[in-house]
Amino acid sequence: MTLNTAMILAAGRGERMRPLTDSVPKPLLKVQGKPLIEYHLEALKRSGYERVVINHAWLGQQIESVLGNGERFGLDILYSAESRALETAGGIINALPLLCSDSKDEMFTVVNGDIFTDFNFEALPSFLSEGVEAHLVMVDNPDHNPKGDFYFTGHDLDPKQGSKLTFSGIAVYRKSFFAQQCSGVKTLPPMWRTAINQGLIAAQHFTGQWIDVGTPQRLNALNKKN
Repeated sequence: MTLNTAMILAAGRGERMRPLTDSVPKPLLKVQGKPLIEYHLEALKRSGYERVVINHAWLGQQIESVLGNGERFGLDILYSAESRALETAGGIINALPLLCSDSKDEMFTVVNGDIFTDFNFEALPSFLSEGVEAHLVMVDNPDHNPKGDFYFTGHDLDPKQGSKLTFSGIAVYRKSFFAQQCSGVKTLPPMWRTAINQGLIAAQHFTGQWIDVGTPQRLNALNKKN
């Protein structure tokens, strides 16, 4: 079984990226002449994904104009427009009718639109074990997040023990992870912490290329490196 639906989170204003994002949405900033978000689309296509939902708010029409319906990527791209950015969890909840349009669509992948990585999406689990609601990809702590986010035990996340790692911005969720959540502006970290305390989140450690392209300095460094 292969996961065939993914969501790219692309609604953020990109405050730390200003002034670059004053006129261009962050996912369309270019790395080696190509919009950042296109690297995700190409990687998802290579890994067998067929449908991608992209949420947007700030300058979102530019994203639709550049990417279109996904035909040139061999993907079916759908858009979840937000009149104001609903944050990470809120954006996913708002897009659930697109992500899970079929009763059989119970799982989907979510990717932050502002990371650059060579992660192979085929490495994600094609199913989650019974009792597991989400699977997060963790990375070594970058300089800008030296204390990490969560404890990783080797196969799951724990409230108190393990190695502290940083969330990569890549995850797989069951639809049921969001079942009891109300719509509106909502972030994911409180939901993760609750689920970790309940033992509901599995994880893996990725050690390949990964950069959170969160500032103009990191974007410049990335362009010089490549």
